[in-house]
Amino acid sequence: MKIFSGIQPSGEFHLGNYLGAMKNWVKLQEEHDCIFCIVDLHAITVDYDPATYPQRIINATKDALAVGIDPKKSILFRQSDIKEHAELAWLLNTITTIGELNRMTQYKEKSEKHEQRVGLFDYPVLMAADILIYHAEGVPVGEDQTQHVELARDLAGRFNQKFGETFPIPKALLTETKRVMGLDGTGKMSKSNSPSTYIALSDTPEIIRKKISSATTDDGKATEISQATKNLIGLLEVFAGKDRADYYIKEREAGTIKYSEFKPELAEAIIKELEPIQKKRAEISDDDVKEILADGAIRLQGIAAKNMIDIKQKMGFVIE
Repeated sequence: MKIFSGIQPSGEFHLGNYLGAMKNWVKLQEEHDCIFCIVDLHAITVDYDPATYPQRIINATKDALAVGIDPKKSILFRQSDIKEHAELAWLLNTITTIGELNRMTQYKEKSEKHEQRVGLFDYPVLMAADILIYHAEGVPVGEDQTQHVELARDLAGRFNQKFGETFPIPKALLTETKRVMGLDGTGKMSKSNSPSTYIALSDTPEIIRKKISSATTDDGKATEISQATKNLIGLLEVFAGKDRADYYIKEREAGTIKYSEFKPELAEAIIKELEPIQKKRAEISDDDVKEILADGAIRLQGIAAKNMIDIKQKMGFVIE
């Protein structure tokens, strides 16, 4: 299967990014034809600092490489290096309705925190272009992105119907890990919230222990287990195994859970997993990143250009 997925260079990557996307990428590249993208055009739909943006792109690429993305098995590139992404987005805009974009829940959530900009509103169409320009068949996403993949499916089908068979209909490949909540128990883990609410992939063991120690839980006695506590036990299942998570679920249900034992166990399990990632990341230079991104763009440019010629020909742009 041809796979496409992207991740924004929006600052420090955290456990939500790792579990919701990047860890799954590593598995997929072993069996599929994978294209992974640093989606820098998407990331400018909200305020950003142009002075620090190049380094953010480099750092995001380092994180992707550190968790295990292998440029020999996959293609890793930067979105803005392939102009066909933006070009196809404009063409797809002409067959996208305002009603479809108005229904996007992620836009509604983000527009509450940011200005209601056209780029933010049109974000899903650019995502559809990212997927369709390479004729991707599978898109690994978290639950919060399935609506965007559905739009890409609808646009692919609509284009095929209007202009002739062109795009495969892509399908969402849901990640095994459900949405990771912030350590305060409210909303998904996000870099836009306080640093105390997320575990960054770069956090030191001391910082991880401190953040987990202060993470929100219930009192351990109430009949209903809080979402915050479920989230932490869910993280333990990911990092330490189902047996340990089941143990603490039973303890919590019995009202005998000791968070003074549970939280350190969770912290150490996270530290153990992140240690080799942090070590590998430290070995990757900025020059390594630039070379890998340039190579990825070279490998994809011909494919994107060829597909764009076909698309424009079917839409009536090519004068014989």
